[in-house]
Amino acid sequence: MIPADQIQQNDILRVLPGETLPVDGIIIDGETSIDQSVMTGESLPVDKGVGEEVFCGTINRFGSIDLRATKVGMDSSLQKLIRMVQDAESKQAPMQRIADKCASWLVPVALIIAIITGFITQDIVRAVTVLVVFCPCALVLATPTAIMAAIGQATKHGVIIKSGEALEKMGKVTTIAFDKTGTLTYGNLEVSDIISLDENISENKLLALTASAEMKSEHPLGKAIVAHARKKGVELTESASFQMQSGKGIYAEISGIRLYIGNEKYILQSGINLPQNVKKELEGLRIQGKASVIVADSGSCLGIIALSDVLRPEAGTMVAKLSNMHTTTVLLTGDNIKAAAYFAKQAGITNVKADLLPEEKVTSISEIQKQGNSVCMIGDGVNDAPALKIADVGVAMGSMGSDIAVEAADIALMSDDISKIPYLKRLSNATVSTIKLSITLSMCINFIAVACSVLGVLNPTTGALVHNAGSCFVVLIAALLYDRKFE
Repeated sequence: MIPADQIQQNDILRVLPGETLPVDGIIIDGETSIDQSVMTGESLPVDKGVGEEVFCGTINRFGSIDLRATKVGMDSSLQKLIRMVQDAESKQAPMQRIADKCASWLVPVALIIAIITGFITQDIVRAVTVLVVFCPCALVLATPTAIMAAIGQATKHGVIIKSGEALEKMGKVTTIAFDKTGTLTYGNLEVSDIISLDENISENKLLALTASAEMKSEHPLGKAIVAHARKKGVELTESASFQMQSGKGIYAEISGIRLYIGNEKYILQSGINLPQNVKKELEGLRIQGKASVIVADSGSCLGIIALSDVLRPEAGTMVAKLSNMHTTTVLLTGDNIKAAAYFAKQAGITNVKADLLPEEKVTSISEIQKQGNSVCMIGDGVNDAPALKIADVGVAMGSMGSDIAVEAADIALMSDDISKIPYLKRLSNATVSTIKLSITLSMCINFIAVACSVLGVLNPTTGALVHNAGSCFVVLIAALLYDRKFE
């Protein structure tokens, strides 16, 4: 047992059940369930095993684990989270600066009115009462209390808003631009189609043969196929021979069958003909943005296994809600146009720009802004950071997104839940409305109280009560924002 501040990077730590993780790290031994609610807002513990990342400040619920420290001290995810909250508290929104400016004018105005009242009525009590009731406390409190209540509410939902300015701008956004991989989709390839082209080979047998051959492969597609087979409980066989050609495919012998598995070019180079129906299947899969792995023996094509990124299930509903809020959606991605168009159609996005380099994403956002639109960019990768910075509001996927993207963004979704975007807009609109209501209420109370003070209806004691009542009303209105339901 040592103090947490003595932990160094790459130290091996053992975390027992019930203990809080002191650093970010990678599990090297053991399995457990981690309560990540402090970081992501998830209500249920998340199962973790060897090779998976865990975060500082989360709680080890069940098993004992050994982990290698990757981020310690001020570099840990929890410390970054704390700094983001501190930044949110220290930055002022434009509306707050306007309120402060108004308050600076009200003080000399109140002093002049008090002097005139005292001079005309020859009653010093009335003059003092004017000064008591005209103090702009409620006006100054209106914006910061509403903004901090909104930031607090967002934090409860796993959304970190770095500044009041970002919160205000989110309500004015007219166009939201999405990255594809890791934002609209999970960013992980999974087997989507198993197409048998031989009547003697079932889909399960085709999967078993392919996964058995791919067990020694280091290619992501091969690993995804093996993972899918194991997930389905398919029995795998060790290959008798294995050869791999980088960027093309593999050759393996499984149960006496010689298998050639790879892309179209590799299969043709292996002397295997691809009939027209196979080419038609491949083209159909390409249109859907899927990666295809062709499986063939020494004489013919046995089948095709297609892999695809997976669209987040909440994407379609989220886009529909934004459309109902009169907000335009755009897909900006570096992926190819066919894959981009396929996923955009699934999500309900009609405006698609694909094959974009990072600087081209920036250019696309600038063009939208020149048309008079306020733009929000949502992304997760290092390549999205420039676009997140140039947009009026940048939103990063805080859990799986890169550190650079999170730093560049104004808002972070710690649970990577893009369904929170409509919630953010509603929260922003409600915050601005609350601020305007509080300012209007405080000004009305002040003017009525001054009139009553000049007429002698209020004295310093009752005036102080009225003045404090106004401040209490403003704080109460902001407090109601903290627990308001927006979904």
